[in-house]
This record gives sequence, structure tokens and C-alpha cells, in this order.
Amino acid sequence: ILEHPAGGYKKIFESCEELAEPIPAHALMHKFDLKDGHVTYYRRFIRTDAYVRAMTEKRIVITEFGTAAYPDPCKNIFSRFFTYFQGIEVTDNCLVNIYPIGEDFYACTETNYITKVDPDTLETIKKVDLCNYLSVNGVTAHPHTEPDGTVYNIGNCFGKNMSLAYNIVKIPPPQEDKSDPIEKSKVLVQFPSSERFKPSYIHSFGMTENYFVFVETPVKINLLKFLTSWSIRGTNYMDCFESNDKMGTWFLLATKNPGENIDHKFRTSAFNLFHHINCYEDQGFIVVDLCTWKGHDFVYNYLYLANVRQNWEEVKKAAIRAPQPEVRRYVLPLDIHREEQGKNLVSLPYTTATAVMCSDGTVWLEPEVLFSGPHQAFEFPQINYKKYCGKNYTFAYGLGLNHFVPDRICKLNVKSKETWIWQEPDAYPSEPLFVQSPDAKDEDDGVLLSIVVKPGVTQRPAFLLILNATDLTEIARAEVDVMIPVTLHGLYKP
Repeated sequence: ILEHPAGGYKKIFESCEELAEPIPAHALMHKFDLKDGHVTYYRRFIRTDAYVRAMTEKRIVITEFGTAAYPDPCKNIFSRFFTYFQGIEVTDNCLVNIYPIGEDFYACTETNYITKVDPDTLETIKKVDLCNYLSVNGVTAHPHTEPDGTVYNIGNCFGKNMSLAYNIVKIPPPQEDKSDPIEKSKVLVQFPSSERFKPSYIHSFGMTENYFVFVETPVKINLLKFLTSWSIRGTNYMDCFESNDKMGTWFLLATKNPGENIDHKFRTSAFNLFHHINCYEDQGFIVVDLCTWKGHDFVYNYLYLANVRQNWEEVKKAAIRAPQPEVRRYVLPLDIHREEQGKNLVSLPYTTATAVMCSDGTVWLEPEVLFSGPHQAFEFPQINYKKYCGKNYTFAYGLGLNHFVPDRICKLNVKSKETWIWQEPDAYPSEPLFVQSPDAKDEDDGVLLSIVVKPGVTQRPAFLLILNATDLTEIARAEVDVMIPVTLHGLYKP
């Protein structure tokens, strides 16, 4: 494992300027554009309201996930108080992911706003409020897409009398009349919340060919705190999170067509969850592979910029106190009978994961650990999504986090637990995107694309890395002469 005493990793968390035009890459988008043997790199800020107002007023105007808005110096406490009662201003800062809906592409975060963008010019086209079409108060940045272009997502819904639920929404595929599929969106099925005033934080969900998998974790949003303290005390979203140290973690299932809840309740010990790797059905069971963080303490508490920009020894100390990462496989039986209490219901021959009926009628799950290393996370997972989403699969690709610092690219065989690693000193990659070879026969026949930053070098400190997905050997790199900050998620558009 590489150590990082030089502190070069700090620079990957710094801001940057946008580019006026594409610049040539050396050797061979943010956007990397590969065309006719040449590669260009380009970046533009998305012109959201949050961005435009912040640039105009030179301050954070709309509160972000972990950053409170600076108060307008022209307003006193009373005018801010009355502004609050006119409605909470939710950020449209779509910085997490980009995904297609119909023929269009949208940037997203975890609120009710998504932003339509032009993937070629990176121009901001329009802001869309999903609340105008759906009963949701926000959706995740990790939707699922079927081969025909149907999009599914999940979000919190605060209903009448403060009732809470999690809604799975369906956005249809591209329409023959060229109308906007978002206008035909609908809520497909609803999961109940285990606590009336405290929904769990959702970052992603699972989908097989016939089922949705929702994992309700003990990381909670305290709605009462959210509503009473917002914009009066300079609160941000993070201030409204708390952990339920008693509930553990719940798995809930629903069918896709028609959308109906499954009555069985599955539970296990507490963990944080951001990313599902994949789920699939096999012989009456649903196999669920997850990137987990043990315990109920919220991982995001350890990811403030002030923490990750510290000296390496301090970064390590904070990571040791934080929940520890583990890739886990849970197996949920579909055929459950009360009389089988106390017996392991999982009969799949290739897993040690168990499911046991308890006296209260719930099923207790214990996982199989697929990958674990001290303070070493396999995160930001990707698979051969086009062919293997919701199907029995073998390979997952991920970003390796060393005490929260992204310093390697990993490949995991979820069947044999074999791993492969790409790593280079003072090099910090982004989430690896899998692109299948045109004539691929094998699941891992393709390449991985990752943006890598080398803050310690003076020339060409960033590059697009292309790896052979079979063995993680380097095929090529396209270097650019600008610094690129750390990135989250993205997509490959042919």
C-alpha cells in the first residue's frame, strides 16, 4: 500500500477554473473527447441557479449538502426569518452524476432538481423540477436504466400529515412523438418508512430483472430539525443527519411489474450504504452485493474538506475512527415459511451468506464478505452494466480508497474473490468506467476509463487513463496540461 507523506493528494480536492475552449491532449471530457485519433479535454461549470447566484454575489447563496449559505449582509435576522416561511430554498447544484433520459442528458445531485445539458458543448440547457411531475422530494444520483431506455429511480416522499415513504419512480423510454418522457413519469411502488419523522438517507438502490431492492440504513434525516432550524441558524443538510443506534439495517423488496411490495422484512446489523454493486435472482433467492461501511456513524462526517486536506498522519487517524469499509454479499430468500424458524434458508451452493427466520417473523441476514482490508475501501463500483445489470455476474471494478484517499483502481472477481490493482506513485484516479469491446464475448472484454491526477508533477499533471479491463494493464493515456480536481461519477457516451 502506498503512503502519501508528500501531501500531494490535498490538491485533488481544490477548485479549478473552467476552460474557454478544448485544449489538445498529449499522446493519443469535465469531458474527454476521443475522435479520429485525437483526444481533447474540456470542462465547463453547469449554469445552475446555485452557481450563477454564487458567482454574482461572491458568496454561497443557496445552502449545499455540507456548506451553509453565507447570510446576505443586507438582511437582518428578522427578514431572514420571514424569508424562511416563504419556503426552503433547495440547491440545484448538480455535481454528482450525469445520466440519459430519452434522447437527452441530465446532470443531477440528490435533490428534486436535475439539469439538462448538452454532452457535446457542455452547455447548460434548462433546470427541471421533478416535483412538478412526481410525488418526490428528491431522487438519487444513481438511477437504473433498462435496455429500452426506461429509467427507474428512488426518492423520499413527505406526504400528508408528515407521513413518510420512499417512492420508486419510472420514467418511460424515448417517445415516438418526441415528447419529453419526464412528463409521463409516474410513481411505480412505495416503500414505507420505519420511522415517522426520520427517513433514511438513500444514495442508490438495487434492481434485478423482476424486483427492486431497497436498503434502509440507520443514517437518518431528522425532519423536525430540518424544518425548524433551516435558514434561521445557518444550518446545512449535514446538520440534520443523525444515527439510529438501535434499528440496524432493513432490506425491503418490491416487484417491478406490477409494482407491489413484498411482505417479508429482512434485517441485519447496522451499516452505511452509498453504492450498490449489483443484484440478481438465482433459484428463488435475490443476491445483493454492496459496498458497506460498518456501523451507524455517518461516513460523511469524516469527509469534510478540512479533514481530507490535513496532513497524512491526521487523515489516517480520522479514517481509523470512521466506519470501516467492506464489500458484502447478502442473500434474500423469496420463499419463506414461518415454521422454518431458526434454520438457514439460503441453499445456494456458492455463498456463505445466511438468512434465518426469527420469532418475530423477520429474517435475519448475515453476509458473505467479498473484500475487506483495514481502512482500504473498494468503492465507486462499476460493472459491465449493459449486459449484466440485474443478472448473475462475475466482475466488479472500483476505485480503491486508502484512508479515504483514492489512490488505485481495483477489479474484483465476486465469485473467486481474486483482485487486480492498477496503482502509480502520487497518482489519484477517479471512478473507473467500463466500456465493452464491440465484438466482446467475455464479461470483462473491454476497457476501463479513469481520470487520473498527479499533483506532484510540474508538467501535464492529469490524464485520461485507458486500461485493459481483463488484467488492468495500461493501454494508453491522454495527458493534459491542467490540474483536474477529484471527480465523482460520470458516463461514457459512444
